[in-house]
Amino acid sequence: MTHHRKWRRRAWLAGAGAAGLAGLGGLAYRASPAFWRQAARERSRMIRRPPLYPQPYRWPDRGLYAAWLGHSSVLLKIDGFTILTDPIFSERAGIGLGLFTLGIKRLVAPALGYWDLPQIDLILLSHAHMDHFDLPSLRRLERRETAVITASSTSDLLRPGRYREVRELALGERTRVGPVECRAFEVNHWGARLRTDTWRGYNGYLLEAGRYRVLFAGDTAWTSSFRGLRDSRPVDLAIMPIGTYNPWIRFHCTPEQAWRMGNDARAEFFIPVHHQTFPLSREPLLEPIERFYTAAGPRTERIAVEKIGQEFRLS
Repeated sequence: MTHHRKWRRRAWLAGAGAAGLAGLGGLAYRASPAFWRQAARERSRMIRRPPLYPQPYRWPDRGLYAAWLGHSSVLLKIDGFTILTDPIFSERAGIGLGLFTLGIKRLVAPALGYWDLPQIDLILLSHAHMDHFDLPSLRRLERRETAVITASSTSDLLRPGRYREVRELALGERTRVGPVECRAFEVNHWGARLRTDTWRGYNGYLLEAGRYRVLFAGDTAWTSSFRGLRDSRPVDLAIMPIGTYNPWIRFHCTPEQAWRMGNDARAEFFIPVHHQTFPLSREPLLEPIERFYTAAGPRTERIAVEKIGQEFRLS
């Protein structure tokens, strides 16, 4: 197979992931048989174990704690209040077809299974792309004790009656759940789950709980909107995406841009996410984190985690 044909196949697979895996069925049909050969290879590839396993049951109810579970899923505990961002525990991110999911297979298993989690007080959903809004995972997390904050025009994908409550936030709106005030802010991305539902919203979030401020950027390309989050108090922890930029730079920031946007918001510590978990783009597996460390220069101590399963504490 020529280099051009190889790249075209890889670009299709990555593009499907970067576009929220939208329209996979039609694309798969047009890409056959290359798609099905790739799917067969994916089926036989083993999913690696995570390098570390966090222990959230040891976290006390005082302070700020976080663990990167993989992709954009981060478990947070702020003074005893637990938050889970964009949970995805599934083997694949994509369209469910009964017993089979048509989509991208993960490289590394999540650092915790959904059965290992403590009680979750709040699920935070940035947008409806299938690698961020994974319905099988969200079904398993349905609890009467759990609230959900999601972007505008996305709650129809959930079963709201099975959670304590589901609240949609449009850009600039705020809400309070327990001790946490959550503000939705604009990022540079898009929200359509399939190619036609372009009305769906997409958010980044700023969380304020007592003395702590946490930023969850969701997915974003470069934007100056993070400057609008600056305050007299710094952001204690910024959860920033750093991967899937090659060739999808229009929709995903580079590691250098992620570092700059976090600094625009006056972030003190960073959890870099959206890398090392799903093969969604062309850059080498470890390039995003390596470039992020280079961007940090002499301030690498501000990078709170670099490996899936790693924990961070600020108390």
